[in-house]
Amino acid sequence: MDVSGILIVIMAVLFACGVYAMLERSLTRVLIGFLLLGNAANLLLLIVMGRPGLSPFFGTSDKDRMSDPLPQALTLTAIVITFAVSAFLLALIYRSWQLGQADTVEDDETDLAVRGRGAAREEDLDDEVELENADDAVTTDFPDVDTSPIVVLHHRDVAGIRDDAPTDGPDEGGGR
Repeated sequence: MDVSGILIVIMAVLFACGVYAMLERSLTRVLIGFLLLGNAANLLLLIVMGRPGLSPFFGTSDKDRMSDPLPQALTLTAIVITFAVSAFLLALIYRSWQLGQADTVEDDETDLAVRGRGAAREEDLDDEVELENADDAVTTDFPDVDTSPIVVLHHRDVAGIRDDAPTDGPDEGGGR
């Protein structure tokens, strides 16, 4: 196995460990998983870069021997993004520790209520669909209103409206 094969294996292990760590309820483990994913992404960009070459300055060497600067720029961008999101996660962990003396994310009452009504709510939705199909007399979104709530006003309806804007129409002169 050559160097790039070893780097590919290390990158795959970093991605796998990062995803596994992010699936935990502890915010500290989520942070560690995110850092592992960021390092794996940086390693992926370095692997994609290919063979190292000469610096890409104009006129210093042949184009075939120069390295591509785009993966290096993307790696720097990925490092900055990873740093920013890590700082945000650290702030979340600190605030969670201040409020609850723990960094685990717990289900609140609303989440439990939504999870508990899953099957019953689906049956209610099926009943609503049947009711909508049974009553075809209502054809608008406003069943208690006789007309549409949107009214287009013209100059005949309100004296303060000027309705003399130019309009596009067929050319009466016969065209060119």
